[in-house]
Amino acid sequence: MKERRKYSRSFKLAAVKKVVEQGMSGAEVARELGIEGNLIYNWKAKFEREGVLNDLGSVSPEEENKRLRERVRQLETERDIFKKSDGLLRERKLRRFEFIQKHKDVWPIAMQCRVLKVSRSGYYAWLKSKPSPTTQKQTEIVQKIRAVHLNVSQDYGSPRVHRELVESGVNCCENTVAKLMRREGIAARTRRRFKVVTTNSNHNGPIAENHLNRQFIAERPNQVWLTDFTYIATDAGFAYLCAVEDLFSRKIVGWAVGDTIDARLACDALRQAIDLRSPDPGLVVHSDRGLQFASDAFRSLLDDHHLVPSMSRRGNCYDNAPMESFFGRFKVEHVQWHDFASIRDARQSVAEYISGFYDTSRRHSSIGYLSPVEFENQHRIESQLAC
Repeated sequence: MKERRKYSRSFKLAAVKKVVEQGMSGAEVARELGIEGNLIYNWKAKFEREGVLNDLGSVSPEEENKRLRERVRQLETERDIFKKSDGLLRERKLRRFEFIQKHKDVWPIAMQCRVLKVSRSGYYAWLKSKPSPTTQKQTEIVQKIRAVHLNVSQDYGSPRVHRELVESGVNCCENTVAKLMRREGIAARTRRRFKVVTTNSNHNGPIAENHLNRQFIAERPNQVWLTDFTYIATDAGFAYLCAVEDLFSRKIVGWAVGDTIDARLACDALRQAIDLRSPDPGLVVHSDRGLQFASDAFRSLLDDHHLVPSMSRRGNCYDNAPMESFFGRFKVEHVQWHDFASIRDARQSVAEYISGFYDTSRRHSSIGYLSPVEFENQHRIESQLAC
C-alpha cells in the first residue's frame, strides 16, 4: 500500500498564499507543487476557519507594489515559455518533458511544468526512466541529420537530407526527417536580398525566337543549353559570372568570371562549354535578351558551330527559370557565406563550388535527387544497355 504523504503547516500555508496573494488557481498551484488539486482547497478552507487568512490582505502599498511587480515578472516569464514552446501543448507529454529539460537553465522547472500543464513528479519520473526505442531511434536520426547538414555546409532542406540518409543506409521517411529538423531548428540557409542589374535589353541588336517557351525538357545531353550572368561582390568591386547549363542534367558545362559584363565573357563561357562537350549541330542555346547575347561576337560563335540561338521574352526571368535557379542556389549556398578580396578569389571560389560540389555532389530534385554527373552517367549506362 502506498504511503500517504505528509505536509508541514508552513508548506500548506505557503501553498494557500499562492492562491490568495498571487491570484493563482488551486489547479495551477497543485501542478506546480506536484500535489492533488483538492488538497489546496481543503487547506484554504481550514485556514479560513482558523482566521489565519484574515490578515493576508492587509498589506502596505509598498508590499502590494512588490507583489504586483513579482506577479508581472512571473506572467512575462510564463508568456516567454509559452511562445518558445510553439504549440507543444498539442504534443505528447514526452515532447514537453524534453523541452523542459532543454531549457532547465533558462526558466524554473516548476514554472515550465505549470505552463506546459505537466506535473513536476511526472517530469522527474521521466528523467529517471529509460528512453523508449522510438526516442532512441529519433535521437540517432537527429545526430545523422546534423552530420549531413554540416557536411553540405547547411545548404540542404529535408528532401535532400532525407535522400542522403537513405543513401547511407538509414531507414526513415521524408516526413520524419522534416519533423525532426523542424523540432531541432535545423534548416537550409536562406538568401539575403540584394539586386544588381545584369541584363540590358535596350539595344538594337537582333532578337532570336524563343524556342523553349518554358518547356524545360531535354531528352538527352547537349540538346539545350541555358546561359546567363550574375554578379559577385568582392572587396575590389563586382565580379561577374557567366555560366552555361545543360538543361538535361542541370550540369554547368561552361563558365567564366571577369570584372566586366560584356560579350567577351559570354563568349568565353560558351567556348569552354563547346570545347568540353563538342555538341552536334542544332543544339539550342537559350539566354535572355541582354546585349552580350545579341552581340556580333556571340552570334558568330553560335554560327561557327551551327548552334541555334533562343531568347526569352523581354523582362521575363521565368523564361530562363532553371538558369535563375542555379544562380539562386549559388548565392544561398556559397556566395553569401564567403568574403572575396579580389576577382581572382571569386574565380577560384566559383571553380571550387561548381567542380567540387554542384556538378559532382549536389542533389537536384528535378533529376531524381541525383547529382548532374551521376544523372549523366546513369543516362549513358541506360543508353548503352538499350543498344
